[in-house]
Amino acid sequence: MRKYLNLFDFKQKVDYKTEMLSGLTVALALVPEAIAFALIPGFSPLTGLYAAFVLALVTSILGGRPGMISGATGAVAVIFVGLILELKETFPGIDPTTILHYVFATVILAGVLQIGAGLLRLGKFIRLVPHPVMFGFVNGLAIIIFMAQFPNFYNKTTGELMSGSSLYVMLGLTLLTMLIIWGFPKLTKAIPSSLLAIVVVSAVVLGFGIDTLTVADTMREGESIKGGFPPLSIPQLPFTWETFRIIVPYAGIVAGVGLIESLLTLNIIDEITETRGSGNKECVAQGTANILSGFLSGMGGCAMIGQSLINTSSGARARLSGITAAVMLLVFIMFGSRLIERLPMAALVGLMFMVAIGTFEWASFKTFRKMPNSDVIVMVLVTLITAITHNLAVAVLLGVIISALAYSWENAKRIRARKYLDESGVKHYEIYGPLFFGSTTLFAEKFDVQNDPQEVIIDFQESRVADMSGIEALNKITGRYRKAGKNVHLRHLSKDCRRLLQNADDIIEVNVLEDPTYKVVVDKI
Repeated sequence: MRKYLNLFDFKQKVDYKTEMLSGLTVALALVPEAIAFALIPGFSPLTGLYAAFVLALVTSILGGRPGMISGATGAVAVIFVGLILELKETFPGIDPTTILHYVFATVILAGVLQIGAGLLRLGKFIRLVPHPVMFGFVNGLAIIIFMAQFPNFYNKTTGELMSGSSLYVMLGLTLLTMLIIWGFPKLTKAIPSSLLAIVVVSAVVLGFGIDTLTVADTMREGESIKGGFPPLSIPQLPFTWETFRIIVPYAGIVAGVGLIESLLTLNIIDEITETRGSGNKECVAQGTANILSGFLSGMGGCAMIGQSLINTSSGARARLSGITAAVMLLVFIMFGSRLIERLPMAALVGLMFMVAIGTFEWASFKTFRKMPNSDVIVMVLVTLITAITHNLAVAVLLGVIISALAYSWENAKRIRARKYLDESGVKHYEIYGPLFFGSTTLFAEKFDVQNDPQEVIIDFQESRVADMSGIEALNKITGRYRKAGKNVHLRHLSKDCRRLLQNADDIIEVNVLEDPTYKVVVDKI
């Protein structure tokens, strides 16, 4: 049954059954992920689960991308490892409770920075990420998701690879899960195949008493996911410069990594659903969620591409699925911990394997011969850095920088000049291509000041002065002609260029109908 759901600011058709079943599937997949990410810096499983609940709920309600799922992530968890090491070096003997207070304070400050980014409308800068970087990011993330499942095939006690019947059972159940997820949609899409796979495999394991790895086996001895509503946790820290010196750098990294991963995930879900989300709104939602997470005993996080893909592939397109996932996760924590702890990890591993396969941009291989070499290098480099370091922010930023440099290099070579003498003996230089910091050297080499006639015209009708380096190049060339006692005239410059030129008194020919109207990029500070 389809109806209109007027939930907050979105009016759209919503299939309630699909949304709620997708949310349930996501909630089941969130449990082992949240636990695993909490264990990376040595936190309690509940620290990750509380973060997943708060982030999933808040971003589903306030976020700029319906259907996208947020929670505790490995990219953010790794940052806290560095924070904890610095705390232990700075304060020898620091107790775990105080460490958690530093973590919560860092998450809260990161949330404030993310809200600031949204209010300043910085979310739009995600548009600067080139497509090869997106390909590399997605492929690297798919490899991370795939490789992260392999520890489940090792014996937790001995640390060795499973062998014999335990390995065969694990592989068999994993393949059964993948087969159901792949094949069931060919029969019907009435029920999300991911949820059906988890239910069927769990029923087989529990019904036949099969001895295999469960969610409980992934946790430390004595730990459990059983808890109550996230308790209030106001960081008890000294309000000193030393405190700020420690947490501010890590808060900045958490905010940056969280926004980059969230906005890239938003773009990917936009492409899948053929709709458009709001990056700035998502920044504010992520910040709000992290602030509440810090005050409610959570470790913070950001958007999760794996869970978001599970959600959208199950047919979810609205906010209801994320809200359902958050509520069901809390239900698991408060009332269903024993049942969830008995779920076979093989079902969840198979689900994440299928997510990784679906995430990988297999079409990117077909573009190798069609893309410029620089784009191929960027795509492969971002994939490798993402997969090896798990540092998504560094991989994306490096990819953007290399792409920008490659673009600048290519455009720098495009500037050229058509030269001719008219019937009056005047030398004309018709400039083609952009004049910017990368092309100023080639631009200067186009002119023969000493051998040119008394009158010279430089025409920019087919060119564009892009920045202050271009303006400075114009000032230098006009200065050289003046020094040689020759007259130079500049044609078809924008009003902005004319205003910025130092020697613009009598050398610029103005043609209002033909002169361009672009603005030069200048530092006004």
